[in-house]
Amino acid sequence: MIQHIDDFPTEIPPEDDSLFERIAVGIESQGYIILPAGLPTHISNSLVQYLSLLEEERFHQARIGRGLEQDQNPFIRRDKIFWMDDAHPNAALWFDWASRLKRYLNRRLFLGLFSFESHFALYHPGDFYKKHLDAFRGESNRVLTLVTYLNMGWEPGQGGELVLYAPDDGDEITKVVPAFGTMVIFLSEAFPHEVLTADRDRYSVAGWFRINGSINRQIDPPR
Repeated sequence: MIQHIDDFPTEIPPEDDSLFERIAVGIESQGYIILPAGLPTHISNSLVQYLSLLEEERFHQARIGRGLEQDQNPFIRRDKIFWMDDAHPNAALWFDWASRLKRYLNRRLFLGLFSFESHFALYHPGDFYKKHLDAFRGESNRVLTLVTYLNMGWEPGQGGELVLYAPDDGDEITKVVPAFGTMVIFLSEAFPHEVLTADRDRYSVAGWFRINGSINRQIDPPR
């Protein structure tokens, strides 16, 4: 679901201000930041509660592409997704936090972020998402990608890492273990990334901050 920039109060709590500044510095200096246990615990718990209320049948096979060009390709990605309802009681803290982050980054980095969309992602054992970009230069209005993980007790040997690659030469930058509350934030057009196969079910929340790409009567983003 889409959340617009003026939907929540403008005050930013002091504890968020410090976290938001760390995020802004990471984006400004290197284009990404990884924050182990970075998402406030009460928000992570609220997302877990939301997830626990969903039946797996409500998840659908993820597609690649946009709009009418979307297609399933099990050779590229095998995860299932559920687009979050911003009106759901357990989603309110997440969308509120994202909205405050959006305002902070607009004020601090002048990114022109307009809206936020988010979905749960479920990877069963053996699922993966091959190396890809979340946005192609000049062809999308996704500006910033935010991923947070909801997996309790994840061990490094269980796989499922997010691999982040360098924008220019494609060299591997790092692998991120999908442990509970860990956040990864990066420029959507800049950083190729992939999700490696795991030995257990893997849950995450992916979100994208966007600029306004609506033209005439064509509302962005297309689903």
